[in-house]
Amino acid sequence: MKNDINLFKPTKEEQLTAMASYDALSAVLCDLKDRNPEIEIEETNKKIRIPINALKLLVEILKETSKGRLVSIVPIATEVTTQAAAEMLGCSRPHVVKLLETGKIKFTKVGRHRRIRYDDIVAYKQAMKANQERLIKEIMEDDENSGLYLDSK
Repeated sequence: MKNDINLFKPTKEEQLTAMASYDALSAVLCDLKDRNPEIEIEETNKKIRIPINALKLLVEILKETSKGRLVSIVPIATEVTTQAAAEMLGCSRPHVVKLLETGKIKFTKVGRHRRIRYDDIVAYKQAMKANQERLIKEIMEDDENSGLYLDSK
């Protein structure tokens, strides 16, 4: 495949095409049941199987292109630095180091540097969010049981 990606701002015509394609593809994605649907390129009559996640990414690319924005795809590293982990979690780097040293998130050391698997950060973040939701529900139940929260119904 020839690599002729346009590194310039999308033209008005490209924006309009992207907008129409975005609307059509996002509507179709809602109805898809297959994890690897087949699409057909009308111009060549070729059929191609594409993973559903790739199509979802394409929807996002079309959305941004329709707004006239440049889009770049950068593969996510399998391991990240403590600073990158801190940015993902929305906390300080020293706090991430503390989480690592207390064993709350697994890591490896490369020389003096800590490296964290991307999946481990995502798992920690999801667990943290689930715990927050559980605590909020508990607080709401306690408020209801003590009469502090009155149902408006």
